[in-house]
Amino acid sequence: MKKNNRRSTNDMRPEYDFASMKGGVRGKYAKRYRAGTNLILLDPELAKAFPTDAAVNRALRAVLKMTETVRVANFRKSSTMPTSS
Repeated sequence: MKKNNRRSTNDMRPEYDFASMKGGVRGKYAKRYRAGTNLILLDPELAKAFPTDAAVNRALRAVLKMTETVRVANFRKSSTMPTSS
């Protein structure tokens, strides 16, 4: 006869008593997880230039503002140029 080697549906061992552990809070990061996160890996030289997330955000906002300015200037330039027909 073969031994029944199946695990129970509860894979936790009895010695893991999480109720007695201190500091554990169920769902502590659930709200952040649901909101989503974007993790971006910077090259080492960029990480030196932009050491904090605030520095990266300021730089990216400046680039975004610059691209919007360039788009508006190009749109104005192309809309004032006479068209040949």
